[in-house]
Amino acid sequence: MMLNYNTVKNGLTEVFMEKRRYGLFTAITMITGIVIGSGIFFKADDVLKYTNGNVLLGVIVFVVAAIAIVFGCLAISSLATLTDKPGGLIAYMEEFVGIGPSCSLGWFQTFLYYPTLCAVLSWVSGIYICMLFDINNTLDTQIMIGFFCLLIFFLFNTLSAKLGGYFQNGAMIIKLVPLVLVALAGLFFGNTGAMTAESVKNFGQATSSLGWIAAFAPIAFSFDGWIVSTSISNEIKNSKRNLPLALTISPLIILIAYVAYFVGITSLLGPDKVLVLGDDSVFEASTILFGHIGAKLILTFVTISVLGTLNGLTLGFIRMPYSLALRNMIPASNTLKKKKDTLDSMPFNSAIFAFVLSVIWLAIHYSTQKSEMAGDVSEIAIGVSYLGYIVLYIAVMRLAKQGKIKGKIKGYIIPILAAIGSLIIISGSVTHPLFIYYLTVCIIIIVAGFLYYIKSRSIETKKHKILYLCITIPMIYFVIVIAPLMILTKVGEIYCVGIISLIIFGLWCVFNGIWNACTDYYSVFKTEKFQKIKNCPKWVWWIVFIVGVLAIVTAFI
Repeated sequence: MMLNYNTVKNGLTEVFMEKRRYGLFTAITMITGIVIGSGIFFKADDVLKYTNGNVLLGVIVFVVAAIAIVFGCLAISSLATLTDKPGGLIAYMEEFVGIGPSCSLGWFQTFLYYPTLCAVLSWVSGIYICMLFDINNTLDTQIMIGFFCLLIFFLFNTLSAKLGGYFQNGAMIIKLVPLVLVALAGLFFGNTGAMTAESVKNFGQATSSLGWIAAFAPIAFSFDGWIVSTSISNEIKNSKRNLPLALTISPLIILIAYVAYFVGITSLLGPDKVLVLGDDSVFEASTILFGHIGAKLILTFVTISVLGTLNGLTLGFIRMPYSLALRNMIPASNTLKKKKDTLDSMPFNSAIFAFVLSVIWLAIHYSTQKSEMAGDVSEIAIGVSYLGYIVLYIAVMRLAKQGKIKGKIKGYIIPILAAIGSLIIISGSVTHPLFIYYLTVCIIIIVAGFLYYIKSRSIETKKHKILYLCITIPMIYFVIVIAPLMILTKVGEIYCVGIISLIIFGLWCVFNGIWNACTDYYSVFKTEKFQKIKNCPKWVWWIVFIVGVLAIVTAFI
């Protein structure tokens, strides 16, 4: 079945021809399969630690943390009913917000979000494969195995889209097996009644301080990845019906599975024992259920769970450069939008580009782990991505105001709750020790995407000038006027004022470097007073960009 539809934007007519490959079940398994990874098996003890061993409070935290995915899915499903153009979030942002923000979001997802997640998940796959087969568990070995996992799944999903979908379906079912078994074992063989009574009795004591709020951090990222399913929206059969259904059903399955597992393992082992055993509690439970081979069996399930998540990410990622290329939002668009008829119209060049980006981030991740830097390269990108989701939730409310989305619950309450959930996850990223560095990289990519957009689209010169001046004048004003006044009047410490000034100077250099290197639009350096450097080579501006990055890094060091 082929779909042919035209979209007209700014006088450009684009024709999309897509084959509908995936059904409702694959859409559901893609969401649940990506979200349910290895994290849930090792988060029970972290949640109990922050809730002082109170299981009831832990369940509440799980439910509240699920707001981001449950209501996020419901809000996005409202947009999915209105369009099924290629690109998922990119298409929603283009259709309901604007082309500029769509290009920025597309660059962020293509160059940061997807490849960093693929890199980290391939590394985690390497860790579990080493554990499963008793291979020497060094970082070099993990990365090498992770690279081959990445290569296999990219080949898997590029050479046969249906085969990748079948694996996703099977992996989702398999990864639910240990969750269901532990949940049922806790219900039938655990001490659920006494544990519930104890939790109710001590609930007031557990909530007497605000320390339990920190429990959101260890489980927030266990709910991420659901948005990837929108990248294949144009390849889902009857997507205006099936994708909203998948986005509605999947989060409920995930929430039920998570809460059932959490209650099951704490009931089976007891909250105190889970706290003592920590991450080993899942292996202890499997040993009780299955005997000595239990730990190996559960490790097999966890490994398949991680591989299923990696497969779902690659399935979605190989289409992202293609989606940008269809809209001419990325360099070499004519090359990246080409398809291979021999591969069932798969965007082969887009898949290669996505693979190369993933390998680059895998190498960067290797460097950060070798240097013993905190966390991993995907953590901040995940948090920042929720800022983009909030923009879409606001778009849902605007569409409701216009009457295109019916009902106050769908149009207002659901997107507001989704935005609150997103802020919860963003707050978890802010506490990361390297937040400011990763955030800087995110901002650079987002700004670069927007600058590429304004370069490739015809916008009035006056608007360029206003945009440029609105960004640069406040920065210059602070460094030249505000900072000296603060020092003279002793409003702040000289050291702090100097650091802030250095950061702002760095941002100014980063912006001017990208603006002057990537566009021919208005700049203070392209006026008659600076005529001599008006036509200076682009590498000069890239040096300015590098100086800005070094200034920012130096300030935070």
